[in-house]
Amino acid sequence: MGRRIPQDKKFLQNIEIIDIAEEGKGVGRHDELVLFIEKAIPGDVVEVELRRKKKNFAEGRVTSIVKDSPYRIEPFCPHFGVCGGCKWQHMSYEAQLKFKQQYVDNALSRIGKVDTSSMEDILGSEQTTYYRNKLEFTFSNKRWLTSQDEVVTPETLNALGFHVPGRFDKILDIKHCYLQQDPSNDLRNSIKEFAVANGISFYDLRQHEGALRNLIIRTSSTGEIMVIVVFAYPEEGQIEQLMDFVAQKFPAITSLLYIVNQKRNDTIFDQEIYVYKGRDYIFEEMEGLKFKVGPKSFYQTNSKQAYELYKIAREFADLKGDELVYDLYTGAGTIANFVAKYAKEVVGVEYVPSAIEDAKINSEINGITNTKFYAGDMKDVLTAEFVAEHGKPDVVITDPPRAGMHADVVNRILEMEAPKVVYVSCNAATQARDLEMLSAKYEVARIKPVDMFPQTQHVENVGTIKIKKVRWIFRNY
Repeated sequence: MGRRIPQDKKFLQNIEIIDIAEEGKGVGRHDELVLFIEKAIPGDVVEVELRRKKKNFAEGRVTSIVKDSPYRIEPFCPHFGVCGGCKWQHMSYEAQLKFKQQYVDNALSRIGKVDTSSMEDILGSEQTTYYRNKLEFTFSNKRWLTSQDEVVTPETLNALGFHVPGRFDKILDIKHCYLQQDPSNDLRNSIKEFAVANGISFYDLRQHEGALRNLIIRTSSTGEIMVIVVFAYPEEGQIEQLMDFVAQKFPAITSLLYIVNQKRNDTIFDQEIYVYKGRDYIFEEMEGLKFKVGPKSFYQTNSKQAYELYKIAREFADLKGDELVYDLYTGAGTIANFVAKYAKEVVGVEYVPSAIEDAKINSEINGITNTKFYAGDMKDVLTAEFVAEHGKPDVVITDPPRAGMHADVVNRILEMEAPKVVYVSCNAATQARDLEMLSAKYEVARIKPVDMFPQTQHVENVGTIKIKKVRWIFRNY
């Protein structure tokens, strides 16, 4: 817990913002105290209200801006500042790329002791709005009230939108979201209006009661649409009533599905999926390859930029056609299938069994015969016996979750001594940690950040490491 802040020391004036932290907060200083300040940008001079204080740092918020940063712009979304989604909307896109590149550089050099002098420029996203192919919304009967709210009645407390940061039981009602292309906004607003008009109750996140719980919308580069409505405790006939409305108003929907989830959490991976109309999947396409995406499938949420990311990973792998490739954390086998025609064989490993089934199907529908996929915990699957059975890889491609690779997996890579490892990461800090461990036998050859998520602080990074050459020193005795 933070220390209580005396009232006379709660407000600080003329704080210059000198840096930006990993989570997107501006960084300033006051005497020996480091300040992390929401919505502050390097170059700002601000007045700050301290919210929480510890021994060497404090957190706060901007109460007024004395001097604007040259990077500051007017946010385009009316929900900015309350919604926790696009925290960098108040910063020019050029500045966003600058600070993402800086973050990757700092993480690799400070944590991983990596020489970043040859790091390549970050690849920006062609689309900076409407780039996501998947959004998940939550129904709530207790929406977050803002300063613009005037008259509040029980009917106006219903919300369909996003969680307010730090408040699991409060949902910000979203009128227009700039993250997903049409018909996402029309779908969400129409479903909410129909439910309110027809007395279909919204979920109570504290009492765990109510009919409507979640709405998931997936769009694809092929123009296909998947809509998943998650119910909790619907009354008789309400599922058919709502699903009929959606099917008739939006006939272009490819996959219309529903779930009845009465668990205490929102995860759907252990839930049965019911098809109301169409098929239970949509297709994504990349370089002529088709990828089947189901309601539980993982697929990069920025389709166009995912293609650029995978092209960079393939370029860094520099395959000649005769290599055995291990694709670790393969997910639905997107990278494995994407590089398969450039390799002799690709072996993919992933923790989630359903994802491995998707990977196999994706190979089958594309006529790819040189892939093999295995499900299980990476550290348990990737054993010496596994390598002995499948062969020592010439190239390892690894794309782990934000937590990075388990130490046992890193050690196995060190034991395998593949000549080249391509490491795709969504968290440069854990990537840096892993690269430092791998530096026992490897040296970094190439680094290139890729911006997958404009308007946010998140950034992907692709790094290639190569086995160190043994240098023999001969002495005359």
